[in-house]
Amino acid sequence: MKRVGASYLGLILLSSLHQVAAFSPLAVPGASSGRLSTHSRGTLKVKPSLPCRPLLSTVSESTDAPSSKNTAPTMEKDVLKSECGMDYVPLANMLLIGDFKGADQFTRDALIQIAGENARKRGYVYFTEVKGLPEADMATIEKLWLKYSKGKFGYTVQRAIWNQVTVGKDFERFCRKIGWNTVENGIERKLKWFGKSEFIYDLEKAPVGHLPLTSALRGTSLLKNLLTYPLWATEWNKDEKKE
Repeated sequence: MKRVGASYLGLILLSSLHQVAAFSPLAVPGASSGRLSTHSRGTLKVKPSLPCRPLLSTVSESTDAPSSKNTAPTMEKDVLKSECGMDYVPLANMLLIGDFKGADQFTRDALIQIAGENARKRGYVYFTEVKGLPEADMATIEKLWLKYSKGKFGYTVQRAIWNQVTVGKDFERFCRKIGWNTVENGIERKLKWFGKSEFIYDLEKAPVGHLPLTSALRGTSLLKNLLTYPLWATEWNKDEKKE
């Protein structure tokens, strides 16, 4: 299977100048081996008159990466495994810079790609296909979400909330808990997704478990199967927890 490429745009705020620069993740050396290379920098496109700071140095100021402005944070520990040739470098880059909206869309697109030919043809994943999603890919996606959200976002985070006694695996209580519901004029409703999204893509403002989003337009079975994906019930992430 051919490697699935992706080109996404993210927004980076240059706080000292209050200017917005466009970021485009690059295909980098090391991606084919499943490891995110330290050379995986984006290209900052700014006006020539503005000083240009390296992307990773800028990101390091808002992450747990080294604080020195002259030292770019490395991502050598992000081993991006895939059983079907999926390229997760763009996802890692988007999560690293805090582009959670782009990462959310990439994640849904990735699930379609790794679910197989039928899912790719129809453009969405059937709930019956979830158990067959490759474990290496699901682990890569989940590790990246957990790492760059500091444990706030991810399917396993949502799974823990789903299993809480106060939620009781009830879809409506689950939606209230993770902020997918709102109250307008005294009436409770789901947040709007189409058009101007009402979901929260800010790590500080969003409730725990708010992302990634899963469509329930065809019912709740897809979400339930993602939350009960067999890998999550194992010690799949024990090595990372030791570090």
